Amino acid sequence: MVRFAAPAHDERVTARVGRWLGIAFAVCFVTGLLSHLIQHPPGWFAWPSSPVWLYRVTQGLHVITGIACVPLLLAKLWSVYPKLFERPVVKSFLHAVERGSILVLSGAAFFELFTGLFNVAQNYLWGFYFPTAHYAVAWIAIGSILVHVAVKLPIIKRALQPRVDADRRQFLRTTGLATGLAVVATAGATVPLLRRVSVLSWRGTTDLPVNRTASAAGITVPADWRLEVVAGGVTRFSLEDLNALPQATEELPISCVEGWSASAAWGGVRIAELLRRCGVTPGVDLRVSSLERSGLYSTSVLPGTHTGDRRTLLALRVFDAPLSPDHGYPCRVIAPTRPGVLQTKWVTRLEVL
Repeated sequence: MVRFAAPAHDERVTARVGRWLGIAFAVCFVTGLLSHLIQHPPGWFAWPSSPVWLYRVTQGLHVITGIACVPLLLAKLWSVYPKLFERPVVKSFLHAVERGSILVLSGAAFFELFTGLFNVAQNYLWGFYFPTAHYAVAWIAIGSILVHVAVKLPIIKRALQPRVDADRRQFLRTTGLATGLAVVATAGATVPLLRRVSVLSWRGTTDLPVNRTASAAGITVPADWRLEVVAGGVTRFSLEDLNALPQATEELPISCVEGWSASAAWGGVRIAELLRRCGVTPGVDLRVSSLERSGLYSTSVLPGTHTGDRRTLLALRVFDAPLSPDHGYPCRVIAPTRPGVLQTKWVTRLEVL
C-alpha cells in the first residue's frame, strides 16, 4: 500500500484546516441565505431598513468568505487526497457514508465556488439561472458538511488536541497566509480601506459602478414621461413636478449581490413624502415598475419597512447632478439595506399593494 508521510497528510492538519473551512463556509451560507430571502421574501421574513450599511456588510462577507474558501478547500483536499489510495475502498457502512458525503461535498463546494466567482465577474458560461442553482446547491453542500462532521466527529475531537509539530504548523501558517492574501487581493470592492492594495478587486474603483446600462436594458424615455402613483386613484407627476416637491439628500450605498459596494450622495423626493402627497400613509408596500419591460428585475416590491423610512428616496440626482441614463434617469429608487438589483432604475410606476 502507498504510504504518505508528509506532515500535511495528517489528521491534525486536516482537522484544523477543516475547522477554518467550516467557519468560512457557514458564514458564506448564512449570508447567502439572507440575500436570497431579501430578494425572494416569504411571508414570515422581514428585513430592517437600519443600519443603512447592513446589506453591504452581509453580502460583502458572503463574497469574501467564499473567496477564502478557495485556498482552504484546496489545502483540505491536499491533506486528505492520500485516502483515495486506501484499500479496501469501503470498510463499513459508516465508512461508505463518509465517502459519499465527501464526494457530494466536494462536488457541491466546487460548483458553489466556481459559479460564485464567475458571477462576481459577471461571466456566465452556463445556461441555467444562477441564483436558483446557487441557492439549491448551497443546501446540498451544507447538508453534506453536517453529515461528514457527524460521521467524523470522534476523529475530529481527537485531532484537535493541542499537539502540532513545527512542520505541520508551517503548512497551517502557509494555508492561513494564502487565504489572507486571497482576501486582501479581492476585498477592496467591499472594504474601502483595502481598495489601493486589492490588485484583483472587481469594481475596485471609487466611481459608482453600473451593472446594467440603459442601452443593455433597451431603455427609451418617452417625451411625455410621467410617474404614476397608483393608490385607489392614479396621480401623475412629470419630472418638473417631482423637482418642485420638497427635496432631500441622503448618503446611501449601492450594494450589489456580486459583493461590490459604493456610497453616493443621492438627491430626490422622499418616498414617504410622495405617498403623503397622494393621500397614503407611509409604511405600505409598493410595487415599483420600470421602463425596462423584459428584465428579471423590471419590477420590485418595496416593503412598508422601507417606504416608512425617511431615508428611502425616489432619486433624481446623484452627487448633485441629474441622473444619467445608466444610473436610472429620469428617477430610481434608493433605499437603505437593499440589494442593488432591487434599487429599481428608470421608474415609471409606484403601486400601493
